[in-house]
Amino acid sequence: MTCTEASMDALRQAGDDLADAVVAELFERGEVGKFNTLMRYVSTAGAPLPDGLPDVAREYLQATGVPPAWVDWGEMEKARLFFIDNNVHISTALSFASMPACYVVPHVAKLLSATHGLSYPSKRMAETGQFTVYLMQPDAFEAGSRFIPAAQKVRLLHASIRHHLKRENRWDTAAMGTPICQEDMIGGQMFFSLLVLDSLHRLGIHMSVEGAEAYFYAWRVVGAILGIDQDAAPKTLEEARQFLDLYMVRHMGPSDEGAHLTRQLIDLYEEVVPGTLFDPIVSALIRYLIGDTCADWLQVPRTPWDTVVKTVPHLLGVLETIEDRSPLGAWALDRLGHLTSIFELSSLTRGRVMHYAIPEQLKKDFGVSGTLRRTHRWTPPATAIS
Repeated sequence: MTCTEASMDALRQAGDDLADAVVAELFERGEVGKFNTLMRYVSTAGAPLPDGLPDVAREYLQATGVPPAWVDWGEMEKARLFFIDNNVHISTALSFASMPACYVVPHVAKLLSATHGLSYPSKRMAETGQFTVYLMQPDAFEAGSRFIPAAQKVRLLHASIRHHLKRENRWDTAAMGTPICQEDMIGGQMFFSLLVLDSLHRLGIHMSVEGAEAYFYAWRVVGAILGIDQDAAPKTLEEARQFLDLYMVRHMGPSDEGAHLTRQLIDLYEEVVPGTLFDPIVSALIRYLIGDTCADWLQVPRTPWDTVVKTVPHLLGVLETIEDRSPLGAWALDRLGHLTSIFELSSLTRGRVMHYAIPEQLKKDFGVSGTLRRTHRWTPPATAIS
């Protein structure tokens, strides 16, 4: 795949035809409320669909209820083991690199601000964390799992935002393209895959080539399930680097919405961290992982921890040495990682289950347990933009 300005311009005009048609019909028939109510009871794959579900929704759920036929299940198992081995580091990267990267794209921050306050400020991070945990379960694509229903609902959520913004004439399509277009969805796929791997590398995490490629592959599968055109999306890490670099050069910059969402993110995690002494480490980690320019655009405060956090790779290196040399140490660290992830997710969700409902209106103030061997250490592809 060759990524060019022209090819990305074409992706800016494309949405998700299947999900868009479903949402349009649900709104046209006034059945969104019925759909949301009934879908609260559809939380696991293979469960019977409830009586009374609108026909168009039933057909959509049946058509999208299975993973792509091309999935390599061996690669997916490698990705799951990679996640188990690095769950805390991946959660850190998702929270302090991937989400701020979304906010540094002004039109994406504007879109996120449309639904960000529906329940409470942690809703977006709670949904993202829960979605990732569902994905990395060993039975994620089997009957009884929660991942497929969550992905189906997220896809409709994206379509509903497109529907609202176009119907209410609240989006300059000529200037900014289709809301949540294919370019932005592929960009998001890169934020949650390649950018996570970049962040792990920056933190000094020892990743094998095999593990890094498997993790990237898993997000290709996720992208396909979420309605991303995989013929247009990068298929290798080298192609991903080319796409992500060009995407960021095309779109990144400061915005009031981006700074506001970042402040919410920092406040949220400062509440999660016990006490106040370590609160500044949240801002310091964001600044370290996304760089000073992006951090300044997002108005991430500078703190005395900005220097201290640079020692994190050395500390993680010591822990990895313990893990490699001691089976008991490896077990203890894996267990600690699991408990830390569970604590973080439970703090974000307040013990609730995220339902990914279709919003019937947008915010009125819109616009403001094995492991993979650590051999052949992975390093990020070179930047594609000079």
